[in-house]
Amino acid sequence: MAKQGTLLVVDDNVNILTSLKYLLGEYFAQVVTLSSPVTIPSVLRERAPDVVLLDMNFSSGINSGNEGLNWLREIRRLRPQTQVVLFTAYADISLAVTGIKEGASDFVVKPWDNARLVQTLQEAYAKTTAKGKRKTAVSQEPESGMYWGNSPAIHPLKLLVEKVSATDANILITGENGTGKDMLAREIHRLSNRHDGPLVSVDMGDNRVFV
Repeated sequence: MAKQGTLLVVDDNVNILTSLKYLLGEYFAQVVTLSSPVTIPSVLRERAPDVVLLDMNFSSGINSGNEGLNWLREIRRLRPQTQVVLFTAYADISLAVTGIKEGASDFVVKPWDNARLVQTLQEAYAKTTAKGKRKTAVSQEPESGMYWGNSPAIHPLKLLVEKVSATDANILITGENGTGKDMLAREIHRLSNRHDGPLVSVDMGDNRVFV
């Protein structure tokens, strides 16, 4: 498969940059690396990257992820067509949720799996070259799964469900009656590692608990 696209990797660890440039150079036509996010705006103008792999933390001793979220917003503002994949050493579901809501394409947790990292970045690149097909792709669901429809507003929720389903996190679903909480809970169970086990619904008056 021919190498395509320009990838920008932003991480303050030089060893990580070296490793990723070697690994990802097999898949992307150009791999640009930055050890500091300060020059991101100029690189966006000069190199027009299709995908940015963005670290979440750059200042020593600060692990909140706010720096990454701020730069995510800046990238989205300066070049909205560029897909951003967040890169974090802290498997924080709430941070991933915030990043996706802010417009990130996906996220990868360190230490990373090479195959998963490559797949995630290639999927992000595909979004930049197939926007016209996105509506059709989003609406295609397995017959046994939940029907999501093709509204742009539902796509971030679908991505979030796919992410949290693979974890052991406790999940709270809130909403008015009739908004589909039951359906969402069953879809999360269907996609989880416990899909072969039972899903027990406990009716507690105005609330329903699934275990």
